Amino acid sequence: MALHRTHSLLLLLVLTLLGLGLIKPSYGQDLMYQRFLRQHMDPDGAGGTDGYCNVMMQRRRMTWNRCKPVNTFIHENIWTTRSICYTPNIQCKNGNMNCHEGIVKVTDCRESGVSRAPNCRYRAMGRTRRVVIACEGNPKVPVHFDG
Repeated sequence: MALHRTHSLLLLLVLTLLGLGLIKPSYGQDLMYQRFLRQHMDPDGAGGTDGYCNVMMQRRRMTWNRCKPVNTFIHENIWTTRSICYTPNIQCKNGNMNCHEGIVKVTDCRESGVSRAPNCRYRAMGRTRRVVIACEGNPKVPVHFDG
């Protein structure tokens, strides 16, 4: 009887955590979500300078084999960014309908064109602007920065 009650309580806990969005998405989505976090999230960074982009692009491993031409860092907490996933669906650049848009603080980093990996050099633009992200899973999480 005690074992049955323990299993019931454990099941209830798992369902509650799923409902609250505290359990991670599936393995494939989790990898894409972790990549999104590594490449695009910097909630505590001020950003906005060329030096910021140069350091962050290298630190986040986007200059290893080649200079990633363009990257955007989002300066909002993850909950604000994840809430974008619950805005109405819009079409992504690839034609899928799992994109969503929101307005956030960002630093856009664009490769200067005169550097070579791994010592890539970037120009920065810090601003608040509209972004488009692709989201997947249940709960929905950002998995791709679309623009």
